[in-house]
Amino acid sequence: MQAETVEGMPGRYWHRIDDGRIQCDLCPRCCRLHDGQRGLCFVRARAGEQMVLTTYGRSSGFCIDPIEKKPLNHFLPGTPVLSFGTAGCNLTCKFCQNWDISKARALDRLQDIASPEAIADSAVRSGCRSVAFTYNDPVIFLEYAVDAAQACHARGVKTVAVSAGYICAEPRVELFRHMDAANIDLKGFTESFYRNLCSARLAPVLETLEYLRHETPVWFEITTLLIPGENDSAAEIEALSRWVMERLGPDVPLHFTAFHPDWKMLDKAPTPPTTLHMARRIARGIGLRHVYTGNIHDPEGQSTYCHGCGARIIGRDWHDLTAWHVTADGSCAFCRTRCPGVFETGHGTWGRRRRGLAVQEIGP
Repeated sequence: MQAETVEGMPGRYWHRIDDGRIQCDLCPRCCRLHDGQRGLCFVRARAGEQMVLTTYGRSSGFCIDPIEKKPLNHFLPGTPVLSFGTAGCNLTCKFCQNWDISKARALDRLQDIASPEAIADSAVRSGCRSVAFTYNDPVIFLEYAVDAAQACHARGVKTVAVSAGYICAEPRVELFRHMDAANIDLKGFTESFYRNLCSARLAPVLETLEYLRHETPVWFEITTLLIPGENDSAAEIEALSRWVMERLGPDVPLHFTAFHPDWKMLDKAPTPPTTLHMARRIARGIGLRHVYTGNIHDPEGQSTYCHGCGARIIGRDWHDLTAWHVTADGSCAFCRTRCPGVFETGHGTWGRRRRGLAVQEIGP
C-alpha cells in the first residue's frame, strides 16, 4: 500500500527509534509512525524524516462565547472570549460532545484559514478579552496554539486552554507557559473509565493538574462530565473531590456538568439534576469552596459564594451575571475575604450570547 502524502508545518516533540519509525513525544500515546502515517489524533503525521502538524493555520470555525461557557467562573467574569479549534483529538471518548470537530477526518482540508496574527487582531477588533483554544484539544495543535498565544499577548489579549490535560511533561511546560487560564477535563477518577471510554490513562491528567497548581501561575478550573452508571457514583465523586482538596487545595473551582446522549453513547440517559446536586454537596462537604453545576438551569449551583461570610458575591443564571459584589482586587464586597481568581474593576456584560465570527487576514 502506498503511503499517504502529507503536508503541514514542522512539529516539535518527536524522535527517531531504532526500527526506522519516528515516535511522537507530545502526548502519552507515543504514536510510532512510518512515512505517511498519522497519529491517533489524525492531525500529526510523519512526512519524510519529520513530524508535521497538518492543521496549522486552519480552524473549524470561530465564535465569540461568554467566558463562563469554557467553563471559567473565576477568570474575567462576564467577558467575551474568541473561541476556536481545529480538528482531531488524542482521546477517543465515546461520549464526546464535540465529536463533529474532534473526530473529523476531512476538516484538515476544509477549515477556515487564520494566521496567529489574524486571530489576535480579530480578538482586539471584536472586543474579546481573551482567546480560547477549545472545541478540540490544543495539545494536538500545540505549535499553532503557542504561536497564536504569543500573537495575542503582543496585543494585550489573554489566552485560555480548554484541554483534557493528556500531554507529556516537556511539551506541557511549553504549552502552559503561554496560557493565562485553563479548564482541564478530569473525565473520571478511575483507570477503567479512562481505559474503556477514552482509550487513555488517568495518571497523566492528574500530573497535569498538579503541575498547573504547583509549578505555574496559570489560573485553572476543573470540569467533570457526570455520565449515568459510568462515573457518577457517590464513592467516585467523593474520591475525586478528596484528591482535588488534598493535592490542589480548596480554592480550585470544580464544575460538575450534565451529560447528554451523543457520539457513541446514545443509549445513555441524560444526567438528572439530582446527580449534579449530590456531587456538589459531596465536594463542598469535603471542603472545596467553589463547586458548580453545569448544563442545567441552577442559579444556586452556578453562583459564586464568599467562603468567609457565605454571601453570594457573583450571581449567575446560565451564563448571565445577575449579581456582582466583588471588589477590583477580587475580594468580597461585604467582608473583604479574597475570592481566588482573576478579577478586575467591575465585570463584563457579554451575557449568554454566542456569535460566529469570520477571521480576516491582516492586509499589507
